Amino acid sequence: MVRGKVEMKRIESSTSRLVTFSKRRRGLMKKAHELSVLCDAEIAVIVFSHKGRLYEFASSDLQKTIERYNHHVKQVGKDPNGIELQKMEQMKHETASLVQKIEALAATQRNLLGQELNSCSLEELHEIDNQLEQSLRSIRARKEQLYREEIAQLKAKLLLDKNMKLLTQKQGEPFSTSQSTQNSMIDTELSIGLPVVC
Repeated sequence: MVRGKVEMKRIESSTSRLVTFSKRRRGLMKKAHELSVLCDAEIAVIVFSHKGRLYEFASSDLQKTIERYNHHVKQVGKDPNGIELQKMEQMKHETASLVQKIEALAATQRNLLGQELNSCSLEELHEIDNQLEQSLRSIRARKEQLYREEIAQLKAKLLLDKNMKLLTQKQGEPFSTSQSTQNSMIDTELSIGLPVVC
């Protein structure tokens, strides 16, 4: 026999309501017990009937579980899950950390620009001096690299311009047959027969 879907509303018949309450309460307590045994969870269930009768189940001491719950609620605030409050606390902590980092970076930047140096110790001034020297070396090395690349590009462009100029001059000159005959005359010795062995 297939059980039909139960409509979630108050049962009007008091007898049916008592029977349903009794069955579902036993089922709830059974599931709570199974969950505590299977998952080693600390569980407490408190149920009051409509007449005010108390039914309870606890995997350990009920009073200790209630105290633990109350302590947890106080710790995380009014939200029993504490998720929102924990997120807010985490965000506040991250924000404070970021603000400190930003302030430290701003102070370092001001020091590197030569501002607010009165509060710096001798060690801090040496550190700033070393940082500036390293920065200057890096900047000069990069500038030198860019200059070399630009010079190489200019040399290549000049060479290309020179070649184009020479090519246009050559194309403008009349073709000389004497040059071509001189270039084409190559002295070769050709003999027919067996090679001569020395």
